[in-house]
Amino acid sequence: MIYKRSSELFSQAQKVLPGGVNSPVRAFNSVGGTPIFVKKAQGAYLYDEDGNQFIDYIASWGPLLFGHTYQPVIDAVIERAKRGTSFGMPTEIETQIAELAVKMVPNIDKIRFVNSGTEACMSAIRLARGYTNREKIIKFSGCYHGHSDSFLIEAGSGAVTFGTPNSPGVTQGTAKDTLLAQYNDIQSVEKLFDANKNQIAAIIIEPVAGNMGCVLPRKNFLKALRQICTENQSLLIFDEVMTGFRLAKGGAQEVFDIQADIVTFGKVIGGGLPVGAFASRNEIMNHLAPEGRVYQAGTLSGNPLAMSAGLAMLTEIENNSQVFDSLAKKTEYLHKGFEEILTKNNIPFRINRFGSMMSLFFTEEDVVDFASSCKSNQEKFRKYFHGMLAEGIYLPPSGFESYFLNDALSYEDLDKTIQALEKISKTL
Repeated sequence: MIYKRSSELFSQAQKVLPGGVNSPVRAFNSVGGTPIFVKKAQGAYLYDEDGNQFIDYIASWGPLLFGHTYQPVIDAVIERAKRGTSFGMPTEIETQIAELAVKMVPNIDKIRFVNSGTEACMSAIRLARGYTNREKIIKFSGCYHGHSDSFLIEAGSGAVTFGTPNSPGVTQGTAKDTLLAQYNDIQSVEKLFDANKNQIAAIIIEPVAGNMGCVLPRKNFLKALRQICTENQSLLIFDEVMTGFRLAKGGAQEVFDIQADIVTFGKVIGGGLPVGAFASRNEIMNHLAPEGRVYQAGTLSGNPLAMSAGLAMLTEIENNSQVFDSLAKKTEYLHKGFEEILTKNNIPFRINRFGSMMSLFFTEEDVVDFASSCKSNQEKFRKYFHGMLAEGIYLPPSGFESYFLNDALSYEDLDKTIQALEKISKTL
């Protein structure tokens, strides 16, 4: 394929945008080469500035459950834009989408809309600290909750040590209140609680991780987290920015039958526009301004364009809940096709899959946490990524990201993807 126009645009962008992009993963640093500049998209397909067509497996990193330019969402945004794009005042549509979200998701009474998943998780942590009157939080190595200072922390030298910043600009003072545990390791969590009695406000976790590749919770792991939070009067926060409204109407809480205290949303709830949200029971949400003393605000929060896209998306999900079964079957089909080819060619691999999320790791070990994810062969992943790209398959340009399938994908598209892997497997 020819990427002449994309290369020119990337060179131009580098002069005025840091790294030539507005989000780091887009720069292809993990896989090398020049990023693809998209011109348009339709259904399951992306079209770049050079006229190349790609089958899309990121779906804008999750929100496009039904594929690109899904007509009910597009129509809703167009009609709303005709009446104004933003007012900084209340609108009826905010209440409508809130009522629908509360109806669909278990264990929430109220929801606050914001503009991104990062903002949602940041606000959830502030609310948890304000509600419990405690300062420390536990996060898991490899889980990503946005670029707020509290979350950009890496593990210290031992299981119960404080974390240290892994980005310049994050202070040691912030880092000391973030404790690091290991995903799927309940003992690492228990040690932190033992060492920090009555100090931990909350645990925040991706119930199905998507930022170290797709990593599933072990049986009873989430249940054990729920129990330890209850015993210690700490809050359990499910970061469902990826999983909310994608795994099921009620997200991971519904799938695993676990009640979180606070849930954060993004991706799907915006229908392709920038939207985030956090939600909880009345007793917790009533601590939020203007009812309570925990302050959070946003001039463009709940803006009518974003709310119209989100309401259209949630309405479609509410009326077409069979989409989750359809997506799961398509993801399983892709998984089995990949598995057959990789096994036949004696290529070491592990595939993790849950619902419509999936990742391929080039390793002989099961991938259950960040450490095991890091053992995946990244050089082999780079060959795989560029080989598939040359065959017209657009995958996440990082071995530490989940694939997100959309329901516009046909079985013919899946077969083409499997055939592409067959073609490039000799290079792996």
